Amino acid sequence: MALAVCLLFDAAADRALRTLWTRLEEAGVPTLLSHTHGRHVPHLSYAVLRTYEVDAVRDAVTALPDGGPVTLHADALGLFRRGRASLVPSLTSQLAARQERVVEASVATGADLHRNYRPGAWVPHVSLATRARLGDLPAVAALAYTVLPMRLHVSHAALIDSSTGERWPLPEIP
Repeated sequence: MALAVCLLFDAAADRALRTLWTRLEEAGVPTLLSHTHGRHVPHLSYAVLRTYEVDAVRDAVTALPDGGPVTLHADALGLFRRGRASLVPSLTSQLAARQERVVEASVATGADLHRNYRPGAWVPHVSLATRARLGDLPAVAALAYTVLPMRLHVSHAALIDSSTGERWPLPEIP
């Protein structure tokens, strides 16, 4: 069970990403559509917490200044260990600073941060395929590059329990 502090996209970006997930599934590549509980939403995680208290994390993140909407510019396909393929938006200094503030606030509650989300180690990404095999990569790349470059407009944020899909909307975008 993990809790993620997530940026969520406007309707157009959400629809485009879900369409891409559907095309990947049709090509036989598992995506977040079919992963675990099937309630995943297109997102970018600032932090993934392995142990936490939801109310404490929500209060800490809500106390941060509203960063307002942001537009991410994705122009690359990234591959992580164990077959996770993602769109990779550019890491601006503004995005890095926002992520660092969220991590500091979350960790200050006593939450245990996953090592890949430590500032300086974090690679912003929007997950596409969850378990792509080597033979899937041509299809993943071909389909991803039909939508890249892509502007992803962040319109809201939430805490999301990755094991259940339960969401706690945040009133502002950290």
